[in-house]
Amino acid sequence: MKKLAASLILATLFASAHAETKHPAWTRSSNIYEVNLRQYSKEGTLTAFTADLPRLKQLGVDIIWLMPIHPIGQKNRKGTLGSYYAVQDYSAVNPEFGSIDDVRKLVKQAHAMGMHVILDWVGNHTAWDHPWATQHPDWYKKNDKGEIAFVNFKNVAGEMEEWTDVIALNYDNKELWPAMTAAMAFWVKDVGVDGFRADAAGLVPTEFWNQARAQLDKIKPVFMLAEWDEPALHERAFDASYDWPLSSVLKKIGKGEAGAAELRAYITNPPKAYPRDAYRLQFTSNHDTNSWEGADKDLYGPAFGAMAVLSYTLPGIPLIYNGQEAKLDKKLAFFERDPIVWNNIDLELFYAGLNALKKQNPALWNGTAGGAVQLLDVGNDKLFAFKRQQGANNVRVIVNTTGQLQKYKLPGEDGQAFLKPWRWRIVVPE
Repeated sequence: MKKLAASLILATLFASAHAETKHPAWTRSSNIYEVNLRQYSKEGTLTAFTADLPRLKQLGVDIIWLMPIHPIGQKNRKGTLGSYYAVQDYSAVNPEFGSIDDVRKLVKQAHAMGMHVILDWVGNHTAWDHPWATQHPDWYKKNDKGEIAFVNFKNVAGEMEEWTDVIALNYDNKELWPAMTAAMAFWVKDVGVDGFRADAAGLVPTEFWNQARAQLDKIKPVFMLAEWDEPALHERAFDASYDWPLSSVLKKIGKGEAGAAELRAYITNPPKAYPRDAYRLQFTSNHDTNSWEGADKDLYGPAFGAMAVLSYTLPGIPLIYNGQEAKLDKKLAFFERDPIVWNNIDLELFYAGLNALKKQNPALWNGTAGGAVQLLDVGNDKLFAFKRQQGANNVRVIVNTTGQLQKYKLPGEDGQAFLKPWRWRIVVPE
């Protein structure tokens, strides 16, 4: 015990000296499951979702990400029910979903099953009718006329976006910072959530997130996921960030516009340099992808299984969007009720297997707990093959990124083998 305690102290001092994010231990082999509460069940409530936790536990889910559960603004609302991301009150629950006590029950039951819960946090903007807009108008950005106006910005692709149902907060006014931090702390301290997924994280100053993370960690170690991809966000504030470049490659493969060569280029020449211990969120879908781009069958066709395997076996923390295990075959409406149809759960065993594979093999764990990618030559450049190793554990993966039968030779094996179109092989030596 003394040796273990000394090791923990040294690890803490090292992390502090380098001012790097210290990940909660329970995240090292974790996956994430995103919940679109409005569409998850026919009831669309927290209670109905909580009743399904045993199924998610069997699926091997570790971290439950709840899309925003707060009351939604009425003014300039989009559609009938509005956007989750037009928050009217940071300290309350949308009555359509239930109550704060319902959230507490959900969190308590998830914890009893060994799972953790994070909330989607909308720090960049609020609904027009959030009380702050009248109580603290100086906490908001103004247009050229000095009026509070809707959010208008260029996204990461350089395209102009207009979010007419929300107004942007002004973090130049430091009076906002303690109020926003206190709102986040309420959910950790009083409700028991385990962290946050930060919406549009890069539109909020990194220094705000840095101080917020420090305050939250004083309550308990939290997990923070940034919807952004700037390496600096990992230094002190966030555990994980979106790996949009890999997601783009996977979708291009699904369309027949890319293949193994683009995956090798992604590995050998990444677009940005991240800390070795940074978690990158790997996904084939999420609420944005599904609602605005299409369902898995539309984006990937027969390549879907192979792309999901890559999202689990390449470095990063993998995500399942609710309904993917039920072959979700439609875009879920964003501003209306559009429940998931759970009649076909054929992919439950597939995802349960991927979750178990990750959990049982340290080579596939997150950040420095897992192994780096070593590309393998299998004698066929149409196949993407790699190895990850951590200690004595190693996992080799070969994926056919084409619609044709391919032959290959794995180092150390006799003779040639074959991979059917869009299939994969995972080798875990005993």
